[in-house]
Amino acid sequence: MTKILLLSDTHSYIDDDILKYVKQADEVWHAGDIGDLKVTDAIKALKPLRAVYGNIDDAKVRQEFPENNRFMCEGVDVWITHIGGYPNRYNVLIKEEINANPPKLFICGHSHILKVMPDKKLNLLHMNPGAVGKYGFHKVRTMLRFTIDGTDIKDLEVIEFKK
Repeated sequence: MTKILLLSDTHSYIDDDILKYVKQADEVWHAGDIGDLKVTDAIKALKPLRAVYGNIDDAKVRQEFPENNRFMCEGVDVWITHIGGYPNRYNVLIKEEINANPPKLFICGHSHILKVMPDKKLNLLHMNPGAVGKYGFHKVRTMLRFTIDGTDIKDLEVIEFKK
């Protein structure tokens, strides 16, 4: 059983409230728009991190993290990218690959809109944790926490902070 903390769109912001949840997780996944590597350095000092770069990230961030990160977590095929779209409206850059070889869990950021929804056509679960940074139009800062147990994705929680 693996406890995951999923966040995105930090835009260089990290604080003790976020790090409190990092400490409770087994792994942290970041879906891009990291901003400053101090964010990921703070997370990596506490827990294993899997991340991708986003559209605001500079060359330093892009050297450290890939655009797409596909991996297995226990029995779950996971794909994280920053600009991925939504079921039936995937980004043109990934549409062909996701249709040909869909993961079980597809994660993206970018929109600053928290959304968890099934894609019944591709038989996958789509997650966007919203934005936990302070920059952007969102009114509430959000992250997701869940557990992967074998092939099951369960115990999903939304974590909210005031902006």
